Amino acid sequence: MDDRELLKVVMKVVGKEKCSDDCAEIPFGDQVMVVTTDMLHRTTDFVPGMTDWQAGWMSAAVTLSDIASMGARPTAVLAAVGLDDWKSLEPVMQGIRDCCTKYGAEVIGGDIDRHNELTVVTTGIGVVSRRDICRRTGAWVGDLICITGTPGQAQAWLDGYHQFEKALFEPQPRVAEGQILGKVGISAMMDDSDGIALSLYDLMSVNGCGFAIDSAKLPLPAGIPAEQALELALYGGGDYELIFTIAPERFPVEGVPATVIGTVTEKRAVTVDGEPLEKRGYQHRWE
Repeated sequence: MDDRELLKVVMKVVGKEKCSDDCAEIPFGDQVMVVTTDMLHRTTDFVPGMTDWQAGWMSAAVTLSDIASMGARPTAVLAAVGLDDWKSLEPVMQGIRDCCTKYGAEVIGGDIDRHNELTVVTTGIGVVSRRDICRRTGAWVGDLICITGTPGQAQAWLDGYHQFEKALFEPQPRVAEGQILGKVGISAMMDDSDGIALSLYDLMSVNGCGFAIDSAKLPLPAGIPAEQALELALYGGGDYELIFTIAPERFPVEGVPATVIGTVTEKRAVTVDGEPLEKRGYQHRWE
């Protein structure tokens, strides 16, 4: 059992339409408030060697990345911290605050509790105009598939390439890029925190089209054998880049360094170089 299968349970209870994007939406006037929450743990998310400050930074960054994927401007974050060691609280909160400050948000509240391992829950709020909001739905046949940055770097650290430490320990959410992309009118977007492959399957699940990747176009983490680098780029999680579809005439987008990696197809399938792309990536699993 994995988290995507369990999401179907949530959909059954609250409705599928409320579970199809990176954030929930609360309309008000000509604006939309987007709201998201994330839970990170020492054993599953904060890897050995990561400082408490970095744990706080990551906790805020993953939530701000969800807001970025909606084309929204982050405004506020609440943080609930479960502590096995009370001395972790100050550096964790400093990391959360520093990340929020860099990307224009404010820490406005939260909770503190005792826990058997460091656990951080961050809830983020952002604002975007109705006209500029981005969703996972909306991809059109013939659109380009694009990604910001270089995927696979966070997973590369886990595989022993420690030159990519900052990519995993201090991810940089694409907040400014998300807002720019919303204004130019991309057709669909999400972040790729679970890897490109799973992200494309997630997009296909809410769009009536398919996604074809050209491996030769993928930006790959440097200094790694080509075959392994491609594996990392396709399936590695933890990058927090934006993967989006856009009409060819609207690309490139000024202010958004991004690479075209494929095209949206009429056939509902996810492929790489014409072959089915394996549906795997970063997922929580249960027995």
